[in-house]
Amino acid sequence: MTILRRIRWVIGALVILGLGILIGGYLFADTQPRSLIALTNCGSDCLTSKDLLGLLSSIGIQKFEGGIPGVVYETDKTIVISHPEPTTPVHYVIIPKKDIKNAAGFTKEDMPYLEDAFAVMAKLIKDNHLVQYKITTNGPGLQSVTYLHFHLTSNDQP
Repeated sequence: MTILRRIRWVIGALVILGLGILIGGYLFADTQPRSLIALTNCGSDCLTSKDLLGLLSSIGIQKFEGGIPGVVYETDKTIVISHPEPTTPVHYVIIPKKDIKNAAGFTKEDMPYLEDAFAVMAKLIKDNHLVQYKITTNGPGLQSVTYLHFHLTSNDQP
């Protein structure tokens, strides 16, 4: 390999690295920090599969609007999807469009998103004439995805 080819290769690699950093910065700009991935002897500081799903969900919801399947309602701060594996006749998942890991991490800046999520739930309850409904969320130890979301379930027939 000639010197000129090596220089071109290095420049190409640096350009690809730079593009990766820029794209990563854009995709992860509005997400909450999560633990680093460790390959061995992880302990409690590693990125779990739940954390990874939460991170990917956050990116998908915030950056790729229109690409989420099963959307039944959406505002500028909240998205609602039909649960892919419903446990009751009515089963919606209400997701704030801000990366909030769980209820223990609420900040003042999160309040407009939480208020909107609850307003959306009220709309769904009224529009579907639900009486026997339940709204639930899970703490970090019970979450299947580390991203705050609510389940609106009902045995009422839609």
